[in-house]
Amino acid sequence: MSQGGHVVWRLTFQRETRRMKQVRQIAGILVGVAVLVGASAHAQEAELSPDIAATTQQLIDDALSDEVGLQFVEDLTTEVGARLAGSPDEARARVWAMNALKELNFDVTRVEDFTIPYWARTHESARVVGPNAQDLVITALGGSRATPDGGLEAEIVRFDSLSDLKAADAASLAGKIAFIDEHMYKTQNGAGYGLAVRKRSGCANVAAEKGGVACLIRSVGTQPHRMPHTGGMSREGALGALPAAALSGPDADQLTRLLARGPVRVNLNIGVEYADSAPSGNVIAEVEGSDLKDEIVLIGCHLDSWDLGTGALDDGAGCGIVVGAAKLIADLPGKPRRTIRVVLYGSEEVGLFGANAYARQHGDTLDKHVLAAESDFGAGRIWRFQTNFGDAAIPYADAMKSALTPLGVSEGDNAAGGGPDVGVLRRAGVPVVTPGQDGSDYFDYHHTPDDTFDKIDPEEFRQNVAVYAAFTYIAAETGWDFRKSDAESVGSD
Repeated sequence: MSQGGHVVWRLTFQRETRRMKQVRQIAGILVGVAVLVGASAHAQEAELSPDIAATTQQLIDDALSDEVGLQFVEDLTTEVGARLAGSPDEARARVWAMNALKELNFDVTRVEDFTIPYWARTHESARVVGPNAQDLVITALGGSRATPDGGLEAEIVRFDSLSDLKAADAASLAGKIAFIDEHMYKTQNGAGYGLAVRKRSGCANVAAEKGGVACLIRSVGTQPHRMPHTGGMSREGALGALPAAALSGPDADQLTRLLARGPVRVNLNIGVEYADSAPSGNVIAEVEGSDLKDEIVLIGCHLDSWDLGTGALDDGAGCGIVVGAAKLIADLPGKPRRTIRVVLYGSEEVGLFGANAYARQHGDTLDKHVLAAESDFGAGRIWRFQTNFGDAAIPYADAMKSALTPLGVSEGDNAAGGGPDVGVLRRAGVPVVTPGQDGSDYFDYHHTPDDTFDKIDPEEFRQNVAVYAAFTYIAAETGWDFRKSDAESVGSD
């Protein structure tokens, strides 16, 4: 090629290069515009209409001065009191709840029956015997076996944790009582409970395998008083392997100090009643929807409680919160598009029996359950809002979270568990949300005689009602689809 040819070729190449750059720039601009337009359109889809936004705000305003929910839990805990699963008291609570819900004029009220194994304590005591004789404050754990008449007497063997008990030599506990002295610590989200509660479910079984005759655990709680926390040993409501009880924190400390001075023998005396079958049930109320009435937004709580307190925080408060929220929506001038179903689950404390019964009885319509949530963590202020939606529904989650921001609720992640009862629905594919309550002091009272109505802060309770009313109405009225795709559901629990 001649020099002139090189010049011409070079000039031509430069012009083509500049032209291609311009084409790419224009294409990039067009793509960017398309992305922005698409994103804008998607964001607009997730925006609340002015009418829905205004109604949501009105619900929030009304909830912050509402008395229905708070009155519900006050009346339940005062007129019924403790509601042990499968007991005549739980049966009385179902009748009471049905009457209360009918008086609130819900569109539908009913009870869905099922049966459970029944356990109840008849007596319980523990006493150090010998030269340092003294009483210890205990409470039997749900599912504990009875001791022989007059109790059983045996030497105490202390372990720092359930893991240490598991690591003990086989038969090292022959004829002795295992004592697990593992502490529980306060957390805002209750994470400490999941770690500490393992000793409650595991102690009796492991001790029995090693020849033990009974099991004592440091109470699964965070308060310093001589007030031990009860709770079930299994999720099947069945009898455990051994007699088992929780020691109050101060009594656990006392026992540890005594053991530091030498061997300690304790007389443990526990009496129980047990039956293979007892009646229970789920109490249901509905605000019937309009054009999408076959689709269900479920908000729930559990009606049963342990027998020591009056079950105000666990879970009378939760029932008051969801009933109060649903009543506010029911009183709106027009019906929501979707049906709002309030479920007061029975027999949660002894094994999620109500949750599993509901899933069985409504298995054919779970695909019509568009959202579920429960209140079962006391009545502390809701501080964050978690979702568990499909990827395409994240903008809807963001819209809900934005509506709750004025209530002091921060944005949580998309990994909500839903709670114990609703977790059963989540595992069946139902989208769930978790309004995260501040549980910093929840385990001071949980499963103790101190779980009473006076522990509820009315202002914080009403903030809960406002949150539940807001997201429930948004889910019912918008018609948004929160469900995960089939591909997203693969491998999820």
